[in-house]
Amino acid sequence: MARDTSRLDMSAAFQPVNIAVMTVSDTRTADDDRSGDLLASRIDEDGHVLAARMIVTDDVDRIVAQLRSWIDDGGIDVVITTGGTGLTGRDSTPEAFAKVTEKDIPGFGELFRQLSYDKIGTSTIQSRALAGVAGGTYLFALPGSPSGCRDGWDDILRYQLDIRHRPCNFVEIMPRLAESATQRRTTAKANA
Repeated sequence: MARDTSRLDMSAAFQPVNIAVMTVSDTRTADDDRSGDLLASRIDEDGHVLAARMIVTDDVDRIVAQLRSWIDDGGIDVVITTGGTGLTGRDSTPEAFAKVTEKDIPGFGELFRQLSYDKIGTSTIQSRALAGVAGGTYLFALPGSPSGCRDGWDDILRYQLDIRHRPCNFVEIMPRLAESATQRRTTAKANA
């Protein structure tokens, strides 16, 4: 997909972001993970770094453990999950996010569903795509379908993860994401 550069400040230097991709699925393997492949390809094509990639079964505890591992990894700025955002009994990515997220980014899910509505109509109501921040790391949960991942990356993330995007973007505030956590640790040490 051609990139709309009308909101990019091309005089600014591009800054690659380190991104981990987690496919949440009970059935996918490395051989047939089309959504993970699509995200990995888009990340590379847009100049970012695929810092890690993993397939995790649709189990809250396993998803939480992997999210926490990547949140604690200073070499990962962003985690994008694909899968587990639907309504079935095994879909548990939003529940896992709820256990680790410090701040929600409600506009991400709202915008994702608005854009998706233009393509699939009212079926978009079944998506629980969402985003948040934990430990200074951005977390984005996309549907498990390649089309859902394409929509999330091509229409939202490729722009918000580009420091040149105007009037604002996620990358320019990255250094400030962990301010409250740092402040809490400093206060706790002072009170000890």
